Amino acid sequence: MGNRLSKIYTRTGDDGTTGLGNGQRLSKDALRVETYGTVDELNSIIGLVQSVLAELTIERKEWLMTQLSVIQHELFDLGGELSIPGFNVLASKAWQRLETQMDEMNEVLPPLKNFILPAGPLVVSHVHLARTVCRRAERLLVSLQAAEQNVPVSSMQYCNRLSDWLFVLARYLCHLMGVPEVLWQRPPSK
Repeated sequence: MGNRLSKIYTRTGDDGTTGLGNGQRLSKDALRVETYGTVDELNSIIGLVQSVLAELTIERKEWLMTQLSVIQHELFDLGGELSIPGFNVLASKAWQRLETQMDEMNEVLPPLKNFILPAGPLVVSHVHLARTVCRRAERLLVSLQAAEQNVPVSSMQYCNRLSDWLFVLARYLCHLMGVPEVLWQRPPSK
């Protein structure tokens, strides 16, 4: 791919609009723009997770880094889909890979008997942050589908599985690091 962005600023958005990939202009606060902006935010947080993970010495780090990189590319594809209404580039079965990986990670984890708080070591906390932003992206995808009827079902499935995958990843990282998960505890009765 050649150098397509030689000039980053265009001034075309100074009026509060942005251009979609099909040339259509929308308000910067339009639901579609909010949705792909949230997917971009999630992608950035995944990059942050990779940066923190890179500093650790744990088993399976390279495998995890590779999977996070694949996810970043898939999220970029999802953003591309959202920037061109009716366009579909994300692999329709990408969510199935996430299920397989969750099953693999879950094999070494204890059964879940308590609620887990979004806390723990820095990398785990960042994974939980990614999970919550992924859930927001999923909610926005559902709203966009209700409003426009042109969001691929596979994109919503992917976000749903990815948030689950991130939850399992947070647990798996605690396991690999040998640290306990932060469990929710019922407040004492008064």
